[in-house]
Amino acid sequence: MYFHASPAEGIKILEPRVSNHGIPLIYFSKKRENVLIYLNNAIEKYCKETGFDYTGKWMKWGPYGFNKDGIQRIEEYYPNALEDTYKGVSGYIYTAEKVTDSGFPVQIPDAVTSSEPVLVTSCEFVQDAYEAILQAERDGLITILRYEEMPDKMKERNKKIIREEYEKAKVENHPEYRHFIEGKFPFIK
Repeated sequence: MYFHASPAEGIKILEPRVSNHGIPLIYFSKKRENVLIYLNNAIEKYCKETGFDYTGKWMKWGPYGFNKDGIQRIEEYYPNALEDTYKGVSGYIYTAEKVTDSGFPVQIPDAVTSSEPVLVTSCEFVQDAYEAILQAERDGLITILRYEEMPDKMKERNKKIIREEYEKAKVENHPEYRHFIEGKFPFIK
């Protein structure tokens, strides 16, 4: 089984879209819990909530990694980021039985990409993405590194990364990403 998350309802065939990698792909995981973070995009949500008018392609915010055992680790880069991004947000997890792997190296454990349309075989409605993520944590399927538990050394490293991302977003013309960074990381100003 392959899993794909989306806020969009009623998808019967998943179509490749241009992603952060710059080529049209559909992203899947062999683990349902690993797609929960894709039920919402923190950048898009923040911009809409603050009235930031943007009609371009949204950057994706994916603050996660994987533990040595291959379990997904969600990291809060700012206080209450997880709740802020996912609480009250609903969406859909689409399942596919067959996926033709594109061969594109995404360097993400259990991930598969397809450059061809994929038939959806089932769909699960997720009422509250935040609650689903917390349940996956309770079940031992993912881990969460909350901001207040993050070591100071890691917080400093993240500040450096955020500054680099902020400058990169200017060069690549992503004002929505810069707006998000300015709002969530006040040290940037």
